[in-house]
Amino acid sequence: MKQFIDFIPLLLFFIVYKLDPRIVDIAGHDFELGGIYSATKILIASSILVYGALFVRQRKLEKGQWLTLLACLLFGGLTLAFHSVTFLKWKAPVVNWLFALAFAGSHFIGDRVLIKRIMGHALNLPDAVWVRLNLAWVAFFLFCGAANLYVAFTFEDFWVDFKVFGSLGMTLIFLVAQGVYLSRHLKDGDTPPTPPKD
Repeated sequence: MKQFIDFIPLLLFFIVYKLDPRIVDIAGHDFELGGIYSATKILIASSILVYGALFVRQRKLEKGQWLTLLACLLFGGLTLAFHSVTFLKWKAPVVNWLFALAFAGSHFIGDRVLIKRIMGHALNLPDAVWVRLNLAWVAFFLFCGAANLYVAFTFEDFWVDFKVFGSLGMTLIFLVAQGVYLSRHLKDGDTPPTPPKD
């Protein structure tokens, strides 16, 4: 569920981006709605609202959520300040590659790989499985970053569609593949030991 909360601002961004540009009156103020720049404003505002609400409810945000929020503010802010969509195109690749770096770095920093720190309370797996799973996350984030960068600068008419639906699709496929991989190991690793007979 947490993964899909992160997609709420992105979906709102997509909806506003697809609107034909128009002026709307909200509380006596005129706002432009439609196109990339108003969509960027919606992305920033909705990210602050979504993560702000999560922070109030949970009293904290996960590190990944902080990273996503800060990247949204930074790249979205630069896009609006310089009126250049190039900054926003770099947001998804940079965020994905920072996640890849965090997962890769956990092989060298700390006593457990990052995926085990995240999921270890719920699953009992051999260390070798955790390492392979962590490396899969590294590869996934590297691939997502590269795919987003390639589409953003090669297929400029479709990069927003890919940013929303491509990212969501890749995440769903990867999570299903992860579930299939884990199910093979859970059958063996989570079977409780048989008590000795007297």
